[in-house]
Amino acid sequence: MNVILGTMRNGTTATLRQSQLFAAVASSRMQCSTQTNKPVVAAKMPFRVKVTGGKRYVWCACGHSKKQPFCDGAHKTKAPSISPRHFTPEKDSTLMLCACKQTKNAPYCDGTHFKVIFRHLVSSVKKVFKMNNLKKMA
Repeated sequence: MNVILGTMRNGTTATLRQSQLFAAVASSRMQCSTQTNKPVVAAKMPFRVKVTGGKRYVWCACGHSKKQPFCDGAHKTKAPSISPRHFTPEKDSTLMLCACKQTKNAPYCDGTHFKVIFRHLVSSVKKVFKMNNLKKMA
């Protein structure tokens, strides 16, 4: 059975089974929010994109756009504190645009995705060891 930890409107924390979660949300006892102030990783590798010189592009900085790597306006509801980045290439070229949304050189990839991949790998390995330790205890 799926168990979810939730924060109730009065500030207390509750552990709910899936059926209880739906009842709590339906009765508005649980505070739900889909907004974020941190970008989400759209992909772990950069997007290779052909661009036209002199044309204005809008790069998604929040990671919620369905038209990655470009903005579709999803930040307005999912990440209102994150604004997209406007850029105009000088000439026709192929660019590597950041998909992990952690670059320091937006909208261009600066290799930061390797750190994102590494963090994900470390997290996955920790989960495997944690599961193995739980199995040994049982």
